Amino acid sequence: MASTIRLKTKTNDGVTTVRAIIRHPMETGFRIDSETSELVPVHYINEVIVKHNDIVVMSCDWSRAVSKNPYLSFMFKGASVGDKLGLSWSDNKNNTDSIETRIE
Repeated sequence: MASTIRLKTKTNDGVTTVRAIIRHPMETGFRIDSETSELVPVHYINEVIVKHNDIVVMSCDWSRAVSKNPYLSFMFKGASVGDKLGLSWSDNKNNTDSIETRIE
């Protein structure tokens, strides 16, 4: 199965920009299914962790307030071109995904 994560990096003047899109429904539990007229069960990412060379550089706790297919972008210092960067997530239904790339 293909990853649910698209991850891109760019280093410029010692600052690395990380951009990611995660394919996920991010259901709030408040939406009504138009076909069944029942509530769509809650299903959202609750944790995202980004590691640079196996050291956490960013982590966040999300909730059902984050939109479908969330976009994440942040910058950090201390990385070099070719270093390893990994992103992983887990959701409230114990689903997970992760991806690793080399910083460009």
